Amino acid sequence: MKTWFITGCSTGFGRRLAAAVLARGDRAVVTARDTDQIRDLVADSGARALALELDVTRPDQVRAAVTAASDRFGGIDVLVNNAGIGYFAAVEESTDAEIRRMFEINVFGLSEMTRAVLPGMRERRSGTIVNFSSIGGLRSFPAVGYYNATKFAVEGLSEALWQEVEPLGIRVMLVEPGPFRTDWAGRSANETLPGHEIADYADTAGAARANFRANTGSEPGDPARAAQAIITAVEAQRPPHRLLLGGPAYDMALEKLDQLRTEFTAWEDLSRSADFPTTG
Repeated sequence: MKTWFITGCSTGFGRRLAAAVLARGDRAVVTARDTDQIRDLVADSGARALALELDVTRPDQVRAAVTAASDRFGGIDVLVNNAGIGYFAAVEESTDAEIRRMFEINVFGLSEMTRAVLPGMRERRSGTIVNFSSIGGLRSFPAVGYYNATKFAVEGLSEALWQEVEPLGIRVMLVEPGPFRTDWAGRSANETLPGHEIADYADTAGAARANFRANTGSEPGDPARAAQAIITAVEAQRPPHRLLLGGPAYDMALEKLDQLRTEFTAWEDLSRSADFPTTG
C-alpha cells in the first residue's frame, strides 16, 4: 500500500488519479485550494484518504500539508505535481501578471512541493516524484508560448533532478499528455484581455486560441485511462523518465524528434566549425 500525495485534485487529471488510487486500495492525500470540491473523493475511503487545503504558491501551506501527510501516514511514497494552469495569448499579447501567475503555479509551486517532500524520501531512500508536463513541454504551439515555457522549465528541472536523486533510490517521471478532456482549455486557462489582441497574429495565435477553445470537451484523450496508465508506470520496476499520454502526444513527439535530427544534420558542419581546430 503506497501513500500518494496529489496536487490539484478538484478537476482533470488530479481528480481522476486520486479516485483511481483510492479505488485500488492505496492511501491518498487529496489536495485542492477549495476542499469542498474534493470532499466527495474522500468520503468513502475512511482512514486511507486525507483531504487538505493547498495552494502550491503558498510555502506555508505546502509545508503544513507535507507535515500533515507525514503525521497521518508516516511518509509520502509518490508525489504527483499536477496543479497547473494555462494561458492563451501570443507572446507579444501576453500580460506580465498572467505570465508570472502561471510560472508561480506551474514551475515554482512544483519546485516548492518537490523540495518539501525530498528530505523524507532521501531519509527512506525511496519514493517517486511524478511531474506533470505536457506535449507542450517538448514542442511549442502558437497562442501558448508562455505556457510552453513553464513546461519546458519543468522538463529541464526534472531531467536534472532524476540525475541527482536516482542514486539515492528516488525515481522521477515526467508525464506528457496531449489533448485530453480535462477542461484545461476551459475554466483552468485564461486568455489575452479584450483589447490586447494584435491583428497581425489573427491567423497564428488567434486561430490556435480559437481552436483550443472550440475543441474543449471533444479531445481524444480519456483522463480515466490516463490515470491508470500513470499508476501502471509508477508501479513498473523501471518507470520511464518520460511518459507520453495519448496518440496525438506520441505522434507529435516523434515528429519533433525527426525535425530536430533533420535540422541538426543539415547544419552539422557549421556547428562543428565553432570548435578549436584539432591537431595531429
